[in-house]
Amino acid sequence: MNEEKLSLLQRFVLWREKKIKDKHFVLILSFMVGILTALAACLLKFLIEYVKHFLTENFDSTGANWLYLVYPVIGILLTGLFIRNVVRDDISHGVTKILYAISRRQSRIKRHNPWSSLIASSITIGFGGSVGAEAPIVLTGSAIGSNLGSVFKMEHRTLMLLVGCGAAGAVSGIFKAPIAGLVFTLEVLMIDLTMGSLLPLLVSCVTAATVSYILTGTDAMFEFHMDEPFLMERIPAVLLLGVLCGLVSLYFTRTMNWIEGIFRKYDNPYIKLLIGGSLLSVLIFLFPSLYGEGYDTIHMLLNGTNAADWDKVLDNSIFYGYGNLLLAYLVLVVLFKVFASSATNGGGGCGGIFAPSLFLGCITGFVFAHFCNGYSLAPLVSDDIPEKNFALLGMAGVMSGVMHAPLTGVFLIAELTGGYDLFLPLMMVAVSSYLTIIIFEPHSIYSMRLAKKGELVTHHKDKAMLTLMNIESVVETDFEKVSPDMDLGAMVKVVSKARRNMFPVVDARGILLGIVILDDIRNIMFRQELYHRFYVGRFMTSPPARINIEDSMEVVMKKFDDTRAWNLPVVDRDGVYKGFLSKSRILNSYRQMLVDFSED
Repeated sequence: MNEEKLSLLQRFVLWREKKIKDKHFVLILSFMVGILTALAACLLKFLIEYVKHFLTENFDSTGANWLYLVYPVIGILLTGLFIRNVVRDDISHGVTKILYAISRRQSRIKRHNPWSSLIASSITIGFGGSVGAEAPIVLTGSAIGSNLGSVFKMEHRTLMLLVGCGAAGAVSGIFKAPIAGLVFTLEVLMIDLTMGSLLPLLVSCVTAATVSYILTGTDAMFEFHMDEPFLMERIPAVLLLGVLCGLVSLYFTRTMNWIEGIFRKYDNPYIKLLIGGSLLSVLIFLFPSLYGEGYDTIHMLLNGTNAADWDKVLDNSIFYGYGNLLLAYLVLVVLFKVFASSATNGGGGCGGIFAPSLFLGCITGFVFAHFCNGYSLAPLVSDDIPEKNFALLGMAGVMSGVMHAPLTGVFLIAELTGGYDLFLPLMMVAVSSYLTIIIFEPHSIYSMRLAKKGELVTHHKDKAMLTLMNIESVVETDFEKVSPDMDLGAMVKVVSKARRNMFPVVDARGILLGIVILDDIRNIMFRQELYHRFYVGRFMTSPPARINIEDSMEVVMKKFDDTRAWNLPVVDRDGVYKGFLSKSRILNSYRQMLVDFSED
């Protein structure tokens, strides 16, 4: 049966190669990716809401609920057991994994990712994990694109495009925001924009958004009605909010990395669960707004018009009925949100930082406006500023800062809320936030882990091409190996049939000991009286540098520049000889990749 299925697939692939051009088939695949990612996104949202509603529907809104101390721990425990016993792979940091797949795995994402992230994140978030569902669904979408392309034997370049289609479709499907999906992929994931890549991305985005509209309706994700138009007099306040959002983004990024570093020190998953679960449970008990994605709080702040509406944020907490403490409560929520999100992932949960960014941004904007209205900040603020408008602007500001993606922040917030009338201030706050954070942090929260390892694909074309190049694809293995105890006579026989003028010297285990260069022995190789007197170990030399098979291409090129060599040996981490790298071959491959990625 398996052979029959395989043969059918092979026959279809062969028929497709003959009858359908690659550029046309990519459009068909991008359409399929859009449908599948939208279905996955809707399923994930349904599962999260179902679990959350089932667990919290009977909670008392007028006081604290002790089950907040239990649910998050159970959620992280179940997620951890699922990952360790079923998935048996690390599925955290979804967007970072996509960037790594593009950088190091030829855009191939493991086969379990289309379903594993979906199940794990729905358990984590449904039980109260203070993270978002968007990064897992982006990984799910990218995995769908990657694996669909692999099934139909698509080349590396097309696989990378399908990964981008999956990510774009996921963002478009879960947020019902096709433009944001496209911009997110181009800003965060893709290395270059060509006409050949634009159309498939658009097809995936539009298809995913359409499927989401059919399944969930055409309303925006967050209901928003602008009561007051934007006034030019409020531009200073908008710019100041952008700077504040940039600083909040910096705090969120740096603190999350610091806390995650603490969790990485522990190998025992149950110790991580104990620390992360305990911290998360206590924080959610004190601040129920931290439960799950936090979208309920965003709805309240975006649609509230008076103190009574805003005080609903204090429901289910020990602060219920203390409306005078609302501002202090929200400030504490901003400070502790990063601890809750880090504890969720560090403890063994699964989720992303899309939702936390929106959550923090909304509260930051609201607190800023509320503070300005309560304490006159003339001449920056001449009159009252609408809290809901600035809550919306704050969402774009923090997202732009955390993700280093100002365009994504602008278009996502505009599409999420229908707040297109605030497009100009959205751009202002996004740009000012981004300019603020890049002073202190050159990489986004997604890319900094890979940047530290030199594994990041960037928008800098030269670096991007070098990063995408794989050492194993350009290493040359047609060099004749010799042993150190080989005499000169045997060496001459090897030289007579060799095509290269360089010979690696290896021992019985294959470990590289040195090299022999033909020019170095040319003056003695024809003296027969020396054939049994001279041995390779005597006239071999050390190479000017050795390249590790795991080195990034940037490191490789630096070694070539430092040594001024044109050929260098390649070894693995144990010193076993693997071949030689030629600088000229690397440069030829580089030029070819530039040509390939520039084609429409």
